[in-house]
Amino acid sequence: MSLRPGGGAQAREAPVIHEIATAQRKTLKRSKTSKHKWSADVKTDSTFPPAGTFTKPGDEVARIMATRKVSPGGLVSAIKMVQMFINRSGSNLSAARKRELEKAKRILQHKLHAKSAAE
Repeated sequence: MSLRPGGGAQAREAPVIHEIATAQRKTLKRSKTSKHKWSADVKTDSTFPPAGTFTKPGDEVARIMATRKVSPGGLVSAIKMVQMFINRSGSNLSAARKRELEKAKRILQHKLHAKSAAE
């Protein structure tokens, strides 16, 4: 009976660990090469902001998104909707437009923090 150097049980487990690592690598590789984005699959029954909202200046976007009609879930919901729009737009969003939307998001976040500090 011959044992491999380094112990018998550990030597036998090595191929299993290698197989798991290989499977994980293949999974990671597939997800990086895929052109399909997860955000394209998102379907929601939530409210929708009026058409053209995201083409306006950042402060106006924040004002519209903060209303109960558009974001009945509150400011957190508004922030998530703006972020989702940014994510779904991806590389089709110009740098200037992205800056305006990030500005709207910051305004909403400041409102949220001010509201929670007042309570």
